[in-house]
Amino acid sequence: MTDEPLYSEETLESGRVLFARQARFMMGAAKIEQLPPDDLPEVAFAGRSNVGKSSLINALTGHNHLARASNEPGRTREVNFFVLDEKLRLVDLPGYGWARASKTTVKSFQNLGRDYLRGRPGLKRAYLLIDARHGLKEVDNEPMDALDKAAVSYQIVLTKADKIKPHELEAVIEKTQAQIKKRPAAHPVVLATSSEKGFGIPELRAEIMTTCEVVP
Repeated sequence: MTDEPLYSEETLESGRVLFARQARFMMGAAKIEQLPPDDLPEVAFAGRSNVGKSSLINALTGHNHLARASNEPGRTREVNFFVLDEKLRLVDLPGYGWARASKTTVKSFQNLGRDYLRGRPGLKRAYLLIDARHGLKEVDNEPMDALDKAAVSYQIVLTKADKIKPHELEAVIEKTQAQIKKRPAAHPVVLATSSEKGFGIPELRAEIMTTCEVVP
């Protein structure tokens, strides 16, 4: 790892200003035909159930209850769209890995997430959230394989980074970077975040802003 900052202070400030603007829940889509028009740049958040997708979206936008966080894994069963400053959309995809629902239901809403990722021209990047305490698991290979096959750019974002010691976090980042090195659609930079402590949130805001090519 390098100590050189990923973004300038100016870019970080622009990201802060953008994400301080109005953010609102737009809609939830239960079927692919219910997706909204593809008229704004979008970034999508994917990850195992209970990895902290809703908490991360809330931390990015500074809203405690914009995305519904739940202690019950697998609760998100729709593709949920949030609009930021009427300029870009944040998309919360159904979690994978476990859900308290029938196998048929689980397959249905996970297929919806895959269909979205494969067929959305305005999707600028998918952020694959991984619990920093556990790193990449076997269950994470399937979505990465799918993203590689669909040629959808994705970036690993470690969540709950405050739950482990700094040297442990650095080791997880280095190991993760090595694991994704040969994956064609994976962004080489692994970001570490903590929704609870705010760690890494400014950098992720800047990342999203520059990826979507929007200005506040």
